[in-house]
Amino acid sequence: MDLELRHLRALVAVADAGSFTDAAVELGVSQAAVSRTLIALEDVLGVRLLHRTSRSVLPTTAGVQVLTRARHLLADADELVLEATTGHTRLRIGHAWAAMGRRTLAFQRQWAERYPDVELRLIRTNSTTGGLAEGHCDLAVVRTAFDERRFAGAVVGRERRYCAMAVTDPWASRRSIALDDVLTRTVLVDRRTGTTTVDLWPRDRRPTIEYSQDVDDWLAAVAGGRHVGITPESTVAQYRRDGVKFVPLRGAPPIEVRLVWRRHDPHPLTHAAVALLTDLYRKPARPARR
Repeated sequence: MDLELRHLRALVAVADAGSFTDAAVELGVSQAAVSRTLIALEDVLGVRLLHRTSRSVLPTTAGVQVLTRARHLLADADELVLEATTGHTRLRIGHAWAAMGRRTLAFQRQWAERYPDVELRLIRTNSTTGGLAEGHCDLAVVRTAFDERRFAGAVVGRERRYCAMAVTDPWASRRSIALDDVLTRTVLVDRRTGTTTVDLWPRDRRPTIEYSQDVDDWLAAVAGGRHVGITPESTVAQYRRDGVKFVPLRGAPPIEVRLVWRRHDPHPLTHAAVALLTDLYRKPARPARR
C-alpha cells in the first residue's frame, strides 16, 4: 500500500481533535474509518504513531516527527490545488534584486485599479530568471540574459547605473563617478544575478573583481568599505541602506529591463503587465534618492 494524503489528513485530524470520534466528525467519516486509516498509515511507515488510551490519544516520538512533515506536505498539496484552481485570478511577478525600482508601488496600485479580480504578488527569488524557471512566478523582471529558447520577453525600459560605496568612502562626496575611475577599485559582483560583469571594461583594462551571493550580502560588504559596486537605479530606490551611498555612474551603458515569461505557457494578462510597466518607464524619471 502507498502513502496517501488521506492517511496524513486523518493523522493530523486525530492529533488536533484529541480523539478518533471528534476527528471523524471533522473529516465527515465514521470513527471506524478513521481508525482503519491510521492503522494503514502505521503499516505503511512501519512505526507506531499514536498512544491510544480510553481517555486520550497522544503522538509517539515517531508520531511527532511524522506530524510535522505531514502538516508541511498537506500545506503544499493545498497550495498546489489552489494554484491549479485559481489559475488566472492571480499574477505572480518574480525578481532577483529590485523588482521595478521606484515604479514598484505605482505598478501595484494601478494594477489593483485596472484588474481588481486578479491578485498581484511580487516574489523575490535569487535565481537568474527571478523564479520563473523554478515555477515560483508567472512573469519575471530580469536585467540579465535569459534562455530565449524557453522564455519570451519584452523590453519595458532602461535604467542608468550607479556606483555604490560606503558613506565614509572618499568618493561619497562626488556628484558622479566615471566608469574608468572604477578601474582603481575592487568591484563586488553578484555572480549569479547581478548586472555587472567585467565586460563593462576593455579586456586589457579591468578592475579587481570579487563576488557576493545575493543583494543583502552585496550591500553589507559595500557598507564595510573595502568594495564598491555597480548597480541599476532600481537598487537605489528599493534598497536604501544605512552605510551605503549611491552616486551616478558616467560612461556606462544603461541596463535593459525586461518582463519575461514561459514561451509556451504565458499568463493571459502577460501583455497587460508589459504595457503597464512600459508606460511607467516612459514617464520622466525623477532623480533617484541617495
